[in-house]
Amino acid sequence: MKTLQTDALLAAVNAWVEIESPTYDIAGVNRVGALAERLLRDLGGTIERISGAPDFGDIVIGRIPGETAEPGILLLGHIDTVHPVGTLAGPLPMRVEGDRAYGPGIYDMKGGNAIAFAALAHLNANGRRLRLPVTVMMIPDEEVGSPFSRAHIEREARRHAIALVVEPSGEGGKLTVARHGIARYYLKTTGVPAHAGAYHSKGRSAIREMARQVLAIEAMTDYARNVTLNVGTISGGTHENMVPLHAEACVYCLVPLPEHEREVRERLMALVAVDPDVKLEVRQGLYRPSFVKSPAIQRLYDHAAALAQEIGYPVAGERIAGGGSDGNFTGALGVPTLDGLGVLGDGPHTHQEHLLISCLVPRTQLLARLFETLPA
Repeated sequence: MKTLQTDALLAAVNAWVEIESPTYDIAGVNRVGALAERLLRDLGGTIERISGAPDFGDIVIGRIPGETAEPGILLLGHIDTVHPVGTLAGPLPMRVEGDRAYGPGIYDMKGGNAIAFAALAHLNANGRRLRLPVTVMMIPDEEVGSPFSRAHIEREARRHAIALVVEPSGEGGKLTVARHGIARYYLKTTGVPAHAGAYHSKGRSAIREMARQVLAIEAMTDYARNVTLNVGTISGGTHENMVPLHAEACVYCLVPLPEHEREVRERLMALVAVDPDVKLEVRQGLYRPSFVKSPAIQRLYDHAAALAQEIGYPVAGERIAGGGSDGNFTGALGVPTLDGLGVLGDGPHTHQEHLLISCLVPRTQLLARLFETLPA
């Protein structure tokens, strides 16, 4: 891509979007991975694939040399989406309306992947070298917390000096300099079953106990510190005329700082059943650690903001994001991480998901300039 043109960049984005790839559709995710691999080979990258079978698609890694052999840049993107197969033919077809291009995963985050690859191709086509080597890492399970990929991401991060994440840019074009942590906990109550009519008094309801726990858990939310606990799913019982034996729930916790995560963990793991005849179990699930802005991240942001100013498409500022990304893992390790370098738009995970076509050229230019100037 010798010159950066809007139509060509949108076509490049659409090549990613037209392959539907919900996380658990392994074949679909791997088809997107094959596209990424082909583009990386065109750039002269050395390819590594790490199989996620039988549960997930493959991690695709491309290593592109730079002018130096120093620890380089880790570029992170994910190739899975939340949209089920059939979304393209149904509620979210690819289409253009004014400055908006719609499609499943176009904003989160196939648009970001496409412009990152285009930036690398643009430099390559014009004989402009990367200052540092770049490792491109495409992740197949980010939308479900990266349970398979986390260890591989952390291994790569420790080998690199900088991490750039092409998740979508938030709040009208801001770059992400920190992210809150996200923790999940699973609760299960086991009661004593009984006929709900003739022998109700002999039963001990698992649902009643879970209801009490839900109220206690959600009361732990502290908006002043931005610590939130949300019981997002709950299920239980087998029949309306039976005192329920089992109930289960999942708690989604936003924990801005490591000390908040410790506090929430201690409080949830210390829960006890109100009814002594009901058993309560609490299990910790997936956790994305928080990362906070460091002086090195501030320097990264300042450099990117200065480049954007030169390009004539300034970033809208910096932000701390509540949603998680694979940047949580790199930032928590202390690797200077700049996130939100992808496209501008809105509607992630909805049938209104779109990017702004007007951002494609300048955002690609910004990534190209970062690749050829870092470390600043």
